Amino acid sequence: MALIGYARVSTGDQTTDPQEDALRVAGCKRIFVETASGALRDRPELAATLDYIRDGDTLVVMKLDRLGRSLGHLIETITSLDDRGVGFRSLSEGIDTTTSAGRLMMHILGAIAQFERDLIVERTQAGLAAARTRGRTGGRPAAMTPEKLAAARALIEAGHTTKQAAAAVGVGRATLYRHVEQVVRDPRSLESRA
Repeated sequence: MALIGYARVSTGDQTTDPQEDALRVAGCKRIFVETASGALRDRPELAATLDYIRDGDTLVVMKLDRLGRSLGHLIETITSLDDRGVGFRSLSEGIDTTTSAGRLMMHILGAIAQFERDLIVERTQAGLAAARTRGRTGGRPAAMTPEKLAAARALIEAGHTTKQAAAAVGVGRATLYRHVEQVVRDPRSLESRA
């Protein structure tokens, strides 16, 4: 059972010295140091830390925000550590998942994160419902209209390539193919679509 430290600063003009000192005092024999924004999910040294740490070890950080800035990401990371039999300790907040009080704190934080996600979903659904009652629907407008479809057919029948027809009506080739895949084989098939 080893204590493994992780220290992080956001920019190169900051120093991890205070974090490393606190982690050494806490008993960490190995400390991974990183300079990267906490908002980034893919951090090389964090990935190396998570790869290095083993069942029975404890990951130690000076503050929760050194591990991640979003509550959701923190909970996800700490839950994955727990699933692997790895403890977690944050020195400043006094959280230690190897104790029952620390596990309780993480469950409370997890419940808060879930509550936050549920609120976002509820607000989004309420906003969409309100928009529908006002006659608005979600999503962006269709790129291909019946008029553009008819114009593309006319261009292809006149001998233009599919690429030229798509450019002329202002859509991508994939969009044109999706709507008029029969055009190349049978231009008359557009009549039923336009």
